[in-house]
Amino acid sequence: MKQTMQSSNIVARRFFILMTAVFVVAHLTAQQPRSKRISKDLFGIFIEDLNYTADGGLYAEMVQNRSFEYSPSDVDLHEYYKKGQWHPFTAWEFLKKGNAIATLSLETEHPLNVNNRHYAAVEVFTTGKQGAGLRNTGYHGMVVREGEQYDFSVFLRTRQDGEAMVRLTEGDSVLAEATIRMGGEGWRKYETVLTSAKNSEQAAVEILFQQQGRVDVDMLSLFPQNTFRKRKNGLRADLAQILADLHPAFVRFPGGCLTHGDGLNNIYRWKHTIGPVEQRKEDYNIWNYRQSMGLGFYEYFQLCEDIGAKPLPVLAAGVSCQNSARLRGTGQQAIPMEEMDEYVQDMLDLIEWANGDTASVWGRRRAEAGHPEPFNLEYIGIGNEDHITPAFKERFFMIQQAIKARYPEMKVVGTVGPNPDDWDWREGWAFARETNPDLVDEHYYRPPQWFLDNLCRYDNYDRAQSKVYVGEYASRGNTVFNAIAEAAYLTALERNGDVVTLSSYAPLLARIGDTQWNPDLIYFDKKDVYPTVNYYVQQLFACNRGDTYIEDVVKGIETASCVCDSRTKEVVVKLVNPTDSFVNVQVDLSSQKLRSRMAEVSVLTGERDYRNGQGQHLKTDVRPVVKQEKLSRKFVRRLPPYSLTVISFK
Repeated sequence: MKQTMQSSNIVARRFFILMTAVFVVAHLTAQQPRSKRISKDLFGIFIEDLNYTADGGLYAEMVQNRSFEYSPSDVDLHEYYKKGQWHPFTAWEFLKKGNAIATLSLETEHPLNVNNRHYAAVEVFTTGKQGAGLRNTGYHGMVVREGEQYDFSVFLRTRQDGEAMVRLTEGDSVLAEATIRMGGEGWRKYETVLTSAKNSEQAAVEILFQQQGRVDVDMLSLFPQNTFRKRKNGLRADLAQILADLHPAFVRFPGGCLTHGDGLNNIYRWKHTIGPVEQRKEDYNIWNYRQSMGLGFYEYFQLCEDIGAKPLPVLAAGVSCQNSARLRGTGQQAIPMEEMDEYVQDMLDLIEWANGDTASVWGRRRAEAGHPEPFNLEYIGIGNEDHITPAFKERFFMIQQAIKARYPEMKVVGTVGPNPDDWDWREGWAFARETNPDLVDEHYYRPPQWFLDNLCRYDNYDRAQSKVYVGEYASRGNTVFNAIAEAAYLTALERNGDVVTLSSYAPLLARIGDTQWNPDLIYFDKKDVYPTVNYYVQQLFACNRGDTYIEDVVKGIETASCVCDSRTKEVVVKLVNPTDSFVNVQVDLSSQKLRSRMAEVSVLTGERDYRNGQGQHLKTDVRPVVKQEKLSRKFVRRLPPYSLTVISFK
């Protein structure tokens, strides 16, 4: 009897323990919302040399056409007549001071090097009071500031010793000047520093030769010492800083359509963009202007490192743009197969240049340029918006196989054409299912309503196939409604951050007055920068990203997301109201272990018809309002019309 009672007690205790465990598990399950890991690299930027993004923009060189390589053939006839004259002396003026007698000519015999074929020859017969020489006005006038220093350099060749006067001027006023002594055989580089005596927005740089005879001139350069991070051959400080302020996870460069170029001879070659700037090979681009390549792959990789972003270089997939040779849709040309081995080797050399140690051939070249440590390249893009032809397929697969054979850890990004739902997109995805690149690059430029109508686009994408990079997108405008539509779509990308692993708005930069594409994220002129309301949407998402998506936190709207950073434990709720009415939403964070109830709340809002003028003076007062609030784990939030609210528990 006693043994029977003991057995009953044991059974009862076991049943109690079991039921308690079931209750605890059920309770914990009820308290834990569904969550999933998402990409921490979701929000980045895309830099393409479009709209004078590089020369005249991000690249801090103040001299335009510094090596006399501009040519009428750089642009199509329509652009040529619209711009006026476009030739080797564009932006230059021939100076003859006083009664000086001199001539100016363009020469090609015995150039500075094989990549820099043209140079100017100034022959002075009578010097007058000040001699003769050249003036460069930069990009519609140079901006100099009182007390700031500017590095001047030039390559000269002369048969006689003598002096050259170097000046910063505004009209007839001299803002700074210095003298350089010339002499010796062959091409020589001369350098000096100019300190401006006052502010000017219409400055120019001059060089005057003060003795008789001929002087050959090439690579005349003027750089502010105050570049981003004070780097030589560096970037315009305010433009680079506004990119840094976006806190992008990655930077895609140098294109875009620029990458696969205007015909086979115009495909972007990364090796032409590294090394001493005077040895780099300039080229025109598909956007109808010339690139100095001063902003080359070394500078792009350095920028990524400086702003804490991963580099994502994109190279052509062995074919040119189907819109090349000024032919819309029919101009795709393919590198001959007998030349593809060399082209594929260029791809492999890039990875070695970026990641190889200093004992490797290309790793040593990187070290010689000033960066002995690897750049830690993780992604490489092959192709851009290509027409998915048999020629493209054959070359892409050849490149992908070679990269994976040599560098299996490298993440290859493919392409599925320029649109979200056309033949190239369907054929591109079918090809991706055969070849299995790590990511495919989807692009779409659509009206804002398209983004609101496609919030579920990635909900049913196959998680087992290639991941998605939304490499170029925009809602075709810089109104608040455009920006809020984009913000709504970004919440959907976060919700699908397990399949969409990268995204970047496009285009990024545009110089006012030299713009080929609108809208853009950031406008600038020669002295100021004008971020759009779309910029602040990108900034709010990029600065508040996580690696875990938490479901069922927000009720009342579809356009919301909640993420957590597993490292910092920061929890962020993003709420978007794309309507013209106030909306109340319920936020339930009771499942989250918040370290503090104090939250940083950023609100970006405005009326639907607000406009800040595409391609015009884009100063805008539509910016996020940031404040601190103490919030409970469960709360109701009233969202203003056309608004983005970001609530971050640090």
